[in-house]
Amino acid sequence: MKTTMLLAALTALFMVLGYSLGGSGGAIIALLAAAGMNLFTYWNADKIVLKMHNALEVDAASHPEFYTIVKNLAQRAQLPMPKVYIVDQPQPNAFATGRDPEHSAVAATTGLLEMRSHDEIEGVMAHELGHVKNRDTLIMTMVATIAGAVSMLANFGMFFRGNRGVAGIMAVLIAPFAAMIVQMAISRTREFGADAAAAQISGKPLSLAAALGKISVEAARIPNPVAQRNPAAAQLYIVPAGVRQMFSTHPATEDRIAALQEIAHGGRFGGWSNRPDELGDMGRLRKPSALDPTR
Repeated sequence: MKTTMLLAALTALFMVLGYSLGGSGGAIIALLAAAGMNLFTYWNADKIVLKMHNALEVDAASHPEFYTIVKNLAQRAQLPMPKVYIVDQPQPNAFATGRDPEHSAVAATTGLLEMRSHDEIEGVMAHELGHVKNRDTLIMTMVATIAGAVSMLANFGMFFRGNRGVAGIMAVLIAPFAAMIVQMAISRTREFGADAAAAQISGKPLSLAAALGKISVEAARIPNPVAQRNPAAAQLYIVPAGVRQMFSTHPATEDRIAALQEIAHGGRFGGWSNRPDELGDMGRLRKPSALDPTR
């Protein structure tokens, strides 16, 4: 339902932009384009995201240590082996993509592999597999690609219409509006859920906490060309860069670190239970009832 609502909202935005550019005919063309793009993106969002990053697929022969880390984590999470990619990017980061666990892929930047310890890389990749297991990747990748396309259409309108009229206004407002769509589409609880899943999969919540702290500092210092060209793509990463907190789909890194430290000491994880009797499927942690007197 959430995915359908998201696609309907983006399609409506496409039609408004089309109408501002070409009247009723433009709106019809935009509707047809949006319908085709929605269908194409559902099946190919992962390929679009990987192509956007010029990601290189690797295997046990080319990058044995990194590939083995992902393979072992996937086995622990009881997931099909995802495709593994490396992105030539100095900013340390990682993301997952794919419409379901059977068609998933995980990617890490060269900056992450060069700067993090083995345990920290395990924690980061376990987080990405947590997204795969929780089936977050479909809506994450669709948002990144479609919101990026909406931004391109708005910029197209501004180029031909200047700063006058509806198209110019939409072009000026599109960046924060697209960010708000992303925020509505991807709840921040998804990140807490993926962190919780990572703690369960890797068994090393403090390693993930350490990695988040280091990545946050480096992501603020080292530019990310892909995120600069397409701000919606920044929300794919384990720590987004260049996104204001009010528009971010991710909780503050400090809150995520505190929650990981809490689970490491046997407490509740950002509202997610760490008690064995409250754990469902690995990575699908059940939130306690609002009536729970211990909450």
